[in-house]
Amino acid sequence: MSELFGTLPDGTPVHRWTLKRAGVRVRVLSYGGIVQSVEVPDREGRTADVVLGFPGLDGYLEHPEPYLGALVGRYANRIAGGRFPLDGRTYALTRNSEPNSLHGGERGFDKRVWEVEPVEHGVRLTRVSPHGEEGFPGRLEVTAVYTLEESGALRISYEAVTDAPTVVNLTHHAYWNLRGAGHADGHELRLAASRYTPVDADLIPTGALADVTGSRFDFRTADEVGSGYDHNFVLDKGVTAAPQEVAELHDPASGRTLTVSTTEPGLQLYTADHLSAPFAPGDGIALETQHFPDSPNRPEFPSTVLRPGEVFGSETLYAFSTR
Repeated sequence: MSELFGTLPDGTPVHRWTLKRAGVRVRVLSYGGIVQSVEVPDREGRTADVVLGFPGLDGYLEHPEPYLGALVGRYANRIAGGRFPLDGRTYALTRNSEPNSLHGGERGFDKRVWEVEPVEHGVRLTRVSPHGEEGFPGRLEVTAVYTLEESGALRISYEAVTDAPTVVNLTHHAYWNLRGAGHADGHELRLAASRYTPVDADLIPTGALADVTGSRFDFRTADEVGSGYDHNFVLDKGVTAAPQEVAELHDPASGRTLTVSTTEPGLQLYTADHLSAPFAPGDGIALETQHFPDSPNRPEFPSTVLRPGEVFGSETLYAFSTR
Protein backbone atom coordinates (compact mmCIF):
# COMPACT_ATOMS: atom_id res chain seq x y z
CA MET A 1 0.00 0.00 0.00
CA SER A 2 1.11 3.60 -0.52
CA GLU A 3 0.55 6.90 1.23
CA LEU A 4 1.68 10.51 0.89
CA PHE A 5 4.90 10.92 2.90
CA GLY A 6 5.56 14.61 2.27
CA THR A 7 6.16 17.29 -0.33
CA LEU A 8 9.43 18.67 -1.66
CA PRO A 9 9.99 22.46 -1.62
CA ASP A 10 9.08 22.59 -5.34
CA GLY A 11 5.73 20.93 -4.64
CA THR A 12 6.64 17.42 -5.83
CA PRO A 13 4.84 14.80 -3.75
CA VAL A 14 6.81 11.97 -2.13
CA HIS A 15 5.03 8.68 -1.44
CA ARG A 16 5.80 5.85 0.94
CA TRP A 17 5.13 2.22 0.07
CA THR A 18 4.76 -0.47 2.73
CA LEU A 19 5.68 -4.10 2.01
CA LYS A 20 4.70 -6.86 4.47
CA ARG A 21 5.44 -10.57 4.34
CA ALA A 22 6.49 -13.37 6.70
CA GLY A 23 6.63 -11.08 9.73
CA VAL A 24 8.83 -8.50 8.00
CA ARG A 25 7.69 -4.96 7.20
CA VAL A 26 9.67 -2.68 4.86
CA ARG A 27 8.88 0.93 3.99
CA VAL A 28 10.22 2.42 0.74
CA LEU A 29 10.13 6.08 -0.36
CA SER A 30 9.79 7.39 -3.90
CA TYR A 31 12.39 10.00 -2.90
CA GLY A 32 15.84 8.51 -3.39
CA GLY A 33 14.52 4.95 -3.47
CA ILE A 34 15.09 5.14 0.28
CA VAL A 35 14.37 2.15 2.48
CA GLN A 36 13.05 4.09 5.47
CA SER A 37 12.58 1.12 7.77
CA VAL A 38 12.95 -2.65 8.02
CA GLU A 39 11.09 -4.19 10.94
CA VAL A 40 12.00 -7.75 11.95
CA PRO A 41 11.58 -9.82 15.15
CA ASP A 42 14.32 -10.76 17.62
CA ARG A 43 14.81 -14.19 19.20
CA GLU A 44 11.92 -13.46 21.60
CA GLY A 45 9.59 -12.38 18.80
CA ARG A 46 9.84 -8.66 19.63
CA THR A 47 9.85 -6.51 16.49
CA ALA A 48 12.14 -3.52 15.95
CA ASP A 49 13.35 -1.35 13.08
CA VAL A 50 16.88 -2.47 12.17
CA VAL A 51 17.89 0.32 9.73
CA LEU A 52 18.52 3.98 10.47
CA GLY A 53 15.93 6.36 9.05
CA PHE A 54 14.04 9.58 9.68
CA PRO A 55 10.36 9.69 10.65
CA GLY A 56 9.57 12.43 8.12
CA LEU A 57 10.76 13.79 4.77
CA ASP A 58 12.33 16.87 6.38
CA GLY A 59 14.97 14.69 8.03
CA TYR A 60 16.21 13.39 4.69
CA LEU A 61 16.24 16.88 3.16
CA GLU A 62 18.09 18.44 6.10
CA HIS A 63 20.60 15.58 6.50
CA PRO A 64 21.39 14.28 2.98
CA GLU A 65 25.04 13.33 3.44
CA PRO A 66 24.63 10.03 5.33
CA TYR A 67 22.60 8.62 2.36
CA LEU A 68 20.40 6.83 4.89
CA GLY A 69 18.82 3.82 3.19
CA ALA A 70 19.19 5.36 -0.26
CA LEU A 71 19.54 3.98 -3.76
CA VAL A 72 22.97 5.33 -4.72
CA GLY A 73 24.13 6.09 -8.28
CA ARG A 74 24.94 6.81 -11.03
CA TYR A 75 28.26 5.73 -9.52
CA ALA A 76 28.33 4.48 -5.93
CA ASN A 77 31.47 5.29 -3.91
CA ARG A 78 34.31 7.54 -5.07
CA ILE A 79 35.82 8.52 -8.42
CA ALA A 80 39.24 10.11 -7.94
CA GLY A 81 39.50 13.78 -8.86
CA GLY A 82 35.96 13.69 -10.22
CA ARG A 83 37.34 12.60 -13.59
CA PHE A 84 37.62 9.42 -15.64
CA PRO A 85 38.68 8.43 -19.18
CA LEU A 86 36.44 6.50 -21.54
CA ASP A 87 37.08 5.76 -25.22
CA GLY A 88 39.74 8.44 -25.54
CA ARG A 89 37.78 11.20 -23.83
CA THR A 90 38.00 12.45 -20.23
CA TYR A 91 34.74 13.23 -18.44
CA ALA A 92 34.59 15.76 -15.60
CA LEU A 93 32.06 15.07 -12.85
CA THR A 94 30.61 17.11 -10.01
CA ARG A 95 33.15 17.02 -7.18
CA ASN A 96 30.95 16.90 -4.11
CA SER A 97 33.57 15.38 -1.81
CA GLU A 98 36.67 17.36 -2.69
CA PRO A 99 38.69 16.49 -4.56
CA ASN A 100 36.51 13.54 -5.60
CA SER A 101 33.07 12.67 -6.87
CA LEU A 102 31.09 10.63 -4.33
CA HIS A 103 27.91 8.57 -4.77
CA GLY A 104 26.90 10.14 -8.08
CA GLY A 105 27.59 13.80 -7.36
CA GLU A 106 25.76 16.70 -5.76
CA ARG A 107 22.32 15.41 -6.81
CA GLY A 108 22.73 11.71 -7.32
CA PHE A 109 19.99 9.11 -7.50
CA ASP A 110 19.49 9.42 -3.73
CA LYS A 111 18.09 12.95 -4.16
CA ARG A 112 15.73 12.27 -7.07
CA VAL A 113 12.07 11.31 -7.08
CA TRP A 114 11.48 7.94 -8.74
CA GLU A 115 8.39 6.63 -10.48
CA VAL A 116 6.99 3.77 -8.38
CA GLU A 117 4.50 1.06 -9.28
CA PRO A 118 3.44 -2.05 -7.37
CA VAL A 119 4.58 -5.52 -8.42
CA GLU A 120 3.88 -8.86 -6.77
CA HIS A 121 5.21 -8.66 -3.19
CA GLY A 122 7.06 -5.42 -3.94
CA VAL A 123 7.55 -2.23 -5.91
CA ARG A 124 9.33 -1.25 -9.12
CA LEU A 125 11.17 2.08 -9.23
CA THR A 126 12.15 3.67 -12.54
CA ARG A 127 14.02 6.77 -13.56
CA VAL A 128 15.79 8.22 -16.61
CA SER A 129 19.09 9.93 -15.87
CA PRO A 130 19.68 12.35 -18.77
CA HIS A 131 22.96 12.64 -20.64
CA GLY A 132 25.31 14.97 -18.76
CA GLU A 133 23.64 14.63 -15.36
CA GLU A 134 26.38 15.35 -12.79
CA GLY A 135 28.82 15.05 -15.74
CA PHE A 136 28.10 11.41 -16.65
CA PRO A 137 27.70 10.60 -20.35
CA GLY A 138 24.73 8.80 -21.87
CA ARG A 139 21.00 8.74 -21.25
CA LEU A 140 20.61 6.02 -18.61
CA GLU A 141 17.30 4.22 -18.04
CA VAL A 142 17.32 2.65 -14.58
CA THR A 143 14.99 0.15 -12.91
CA ALA A 144 15.17 -1.01 -9.29
CA VAL A 145 12.80 -3.66 -7.96
CA TYR A 146 12.33 -4.17 -4.21
CA THR A 147 10.52 -7.40 -3.26
CA LEU A 148 9.93 -9.46 -0.15
CA GLU A 149 10.56 -13.17 -0.58
CA GLU A 150 8.34 -15.86 0.95
CA SER A 151 10.92 -16.09 3.76
CA GLY A 152 10.74 -12.35 4.44
CA ALA A 153 14.10 -11.64 2.79
CA LEU A 154 14.43 -8.29 1.00
CA ARG A 155 15.62 -8.61 -2.61
CA ILE A 156 16.84 -5.53 -4.51
CA SER A 157 17.41 -5.97 -8.24
CA TYR A 158 18.83 -3.31 -10.56
CA GLU A 159 18.86 -2.98 -14.35
CA ALA A 160 20.09 -0.16 -16.57
CA VAL A 161 20.56 0.54 -20.28
CA THR A 162 22.30 3.44 -21.98
CA ASP A 163 22.37 5.13 -25.39
CA ALA A 164 26.09 6.01 -25.13
CA PRO A 165 29.12 4.50 -23.39
CA THR A 166 29.09 5.33 -19.68
CA VAL A 167 29.96 3.93 -16.24
CA VAL A 168 27.45 2.53 -13.75
CA ASN A 169 27.76 1.34 -10.16
CA LEU A 170 24.60 1.09 -8.04
CA THR A 171 24.17 0.17 -4.38
CA HIS A 172 21.80 0.25 -1.43
CA HIS A 173 23.09 2.40 1.44
CA ALA A 174 21.28 1.08 4.53
CA TYR A 175 22.86 1.48 7.95
CA TRP A 176 22.06 -1.69 9.88
CA ASN A 177 21.60 -1.82 13.64
CA LEU A 178 20.21 -5.23 14.47
CA ARG A 179 19.71 -4.19 18.10
CA GLY A 180 17.07 -1.75 16.89
CA ALA A 181 18.41 1.33 18.70
CA GLY A 182 21.53 2.87 20.21
CA HIS A 183 25.14 2.18 19.30
CA ALA A 184 25.90 -0.80 17.06
CA ASP A 185 28.86 -1.93 19.15
CA GLY A 186 29.07 -5.66 19.73
CA HIS A 187 27.82 -6.63 16.29
CA GLU A 188 29.75 -9.55 14.82
CA LEU A 189 30.62 -9.68 11.12
CA ARG A 190 31.69 -12.46 8.81
CA LEU A 191 32.88 -11.64 5.27
CA ALA A 192 33.87 -14.02 2.48
CA ALA A 193 36.74 -11.76 1.46
CA SER A 194 40.44 -12.67 1.52
CA ARG A 195 41.52 -9.28 0.17
CA TYR A 196 40.59 -5.62 0.42
CA THR A 197 41.56 -2.43 -1.43
CA PRO A 198 43.82 -0.16 0.67
CA VAL A 199 43.12 3.57 0.29
CA ASP A 200 45.02 6.84 0.38
CA ALA A 201 44.23 9.89 2.54
CA ASP A 202 41.27 10.75 0.27
CA LEU A 203 39.85 7.22 0.59
CA ILE A 204 40.78 6.37 -3.01
CA PRO A 205 42.10 2.84 -3.65
CA THR A 206 45.84 2.68 -4.22
CA GLY A 207 45.35 -0.09 -6.76
CA ALA A 208 46.68 -2.83 -4.49
CA LEU A 209 44.62 -5.85 -3.49
CA ALA A 210 45.92 -6.54 0.01
CA ASP A 211 45.72 -9.86 1.85
CA VAL A 212 43.59 -9.57 5.00
CA THR A 213 45.55 -12.27 6.86
CA GLY A 214 46.76 -11.06 10.25
CA SER A 215 45.07 -7.66 9.89
CA ARG A 216 41.99 -5.98 11.33
CA PHE A 217 40.39 -6.53 7.90
CA ASP A 218 40.17 -10.28 8.37
CA PHE A 219 36.50 -11.16 8.90
CA ARG A 220 36.65 -14.58 7.27
CA THR A 221 35.81 -15.88 10.73
CA ALA A 222 33.11 -13.88 12.50
CA ASP A 223 34.55 -11.09 14.65
CA GLU A 224 33.32 -7.96 16.41
CA VAL A 225 33.27 -5.09 13.93
CA GLY A 226 34.60 -2.15 15.93
CA SER A 227 35.10 1.27 14.32
CA GLY A 228 37.32 2.91 11.72
CA TYR A 229 36.17 1.13 8.57
CA ASP A 230 35.31 2.78 5.25
CA HIS A 231 36.88 0.19 2.96
CA ASN A 232 36.01 -1.98 -0.01
CA PHE A 233 36.42 -5.73 0.43
CA VAL A 234 37.23 -7.92 -2.57
CA LEU A 235 34.69 -10.74 -2.38
CA ASP A 236 36.24 -14.14 -3.03
CA LYS A 237 33.45 -15.17 -5.39
CA GLY A 238 33.92 -12.26 -7.84
CA VAL A 239 31.08 -11.25 -10.19
CA THR A 240 28.37 -13.92 -10.36
CA ALA A 241 25.20 -14.37 -12.40
CA ALA A 242 23.11 -15.12 -9.30
CA PRO A 243 23.48 -13.84 -5.73
CA GLN A 244 25.87 -15.81 -3.54
CA GLU A 245 26.21 -15.44 0.22
CA VAL A 246 29.06 -13.08 1.12
CA ALA A 247 28.36 -11.63 4.57
CA GLU A 248 26.67 -12.27 7.89
CA LEU A 249 26.03 -9.61 10.52
CA HIS A 250 24.89 -10.81 13.95
CA ASP A 251 23.81 -9.04 17.13
CA PRO A 252 24.32 -11.34 20.14
CA ALA A 253 22.09 -9.16 22.33
CA SER A 254 18.91 -9.53 20.23
CA GLY A 255 19.81 -12.69 18.36
CA ARG A 256 19.00 -11.02 15.03
CA THR A 257 21.15 -12.09 12.08
CA LEU A 258 21.40 -10.47 8.64
CA THR A 259 22.74 -12.58 5.77
CA VAL A 260 23.80 -10.74 2.59
CA SER A 261 23.99 -12.43 -0.81
CA THR A 262 24.94 -10.58 -4.00
CA THR A 263 26.07 -10.75 -7.60
CA GLU A 264 28.57 -7.93 -7.02
CA PRO A 265 32.37 -8.38 -6.65
CA GLY A 266 32.86 -5.94 -3.78
CA LEU A 267 31.38 -4.85 -0.47
CA GLN A 268 32.06 -1.52 1.22
CA LEU A 269 32.14 -1.80 5.01
CA TYR A 270 31.42 1.58 6.60
CA THR A 271 31.11 1.82 10.38
CA ALA A 272 29.43 5.26 10.28
CA ASP A 273 32.18 7.01 12.24
CA HIS A 274 31.05 10.40 10.88
CA LEU A 275 27.33 10.24 11.60
CA SER A 276 26.00 13.37 13.28
CA ALA A 277 22.85 14.41 15.16
CA PRO A 278 20.21 13.13 15.50
CA PHE A 279 22.37 10.00 15.22
CA ALA A 280 25.78 9.34 16.74
CA PRO A 281 28.97 7.87 15.26
CA GLY A 282 28.75 4.10 15.21
CA ASP A 283 24.97 3.89 15.42
CA GLY A 284 24.85 1.74 12.28
CA ILE A 285 26.93 -0.43 9.97
CA ALA A 286 26.71 -0.08 6.18
CA LEU A 287 27.35 -3.13 3.99
CA GLU A 288 27.27 -1.71 0.45
CA THR A 289 27.42 -4.38 -2.26
CA GLN A 290 29.00 -2.84 -5.36
CA HIS A 291 31.88 -2.73 -7.82
CA PHE A 292 35.13 -1.24 -6.52
CA PRO A 293 35.66 2.48 -5.84
CA ASP A 294 37.38 4.41 -8.66
CA SER A 295 37.07 1.50 -11.11
CA PRO A 296 36.74 3.90 -14.09
CA ASN A 297 40.34 4.98 -13.39
CA ARG A 298 41.56 1.45 -12.60
CA PRO A 299 41.45 -0.83 -15.66
CA GLU A 300 42.79 -3.67 -13.49
CA PHE A 301 39.57 -3.59 -11.41
CA PRO A 302 36.34 -5.28 -12.60
CA SER A 303 34.86 -3.01 -15.28
CA THR A 304 31.94 -0.67 -14.63
CA VAL A 305 31.61 0.39 -18.28
CA LEU A 306 28.16 0.02 -19.84
CA ARG A 307 27.69 0.32 -23.62
CA PRO A 308 24.63 0.63 -25.85
CA GLY A 309 23.03 -2.77 -26.41
CA GLU A 310 24.23 -4.09 -23.05
CA VAL A 311 22.13 -4.45 -19.89
CA PHE A 312 23.59 -3.63 -16.49
CA GLY A 313 22.32 -6.06 -13.89
CA SER A 314 22.90 -6.36 -10.16
CA GLU A 315 21.04 -8.14 -7.38
CA THR A 316 21.42 -8.30 -3.61
CA LEU A 317 19.40 -10.29 -1.08
CA TYR A 318 19.08 -9.37 2.62
CA ALA A 319 17.82 -12.33 4.66
CA PHE A 320 16.79 -12.18 8.33
CA SER A 321 16.92 -14.86 11.00
CA THR A 322 17.59 -15.29 14.74
CA ARG A 323 19.76 -17.47 16.89
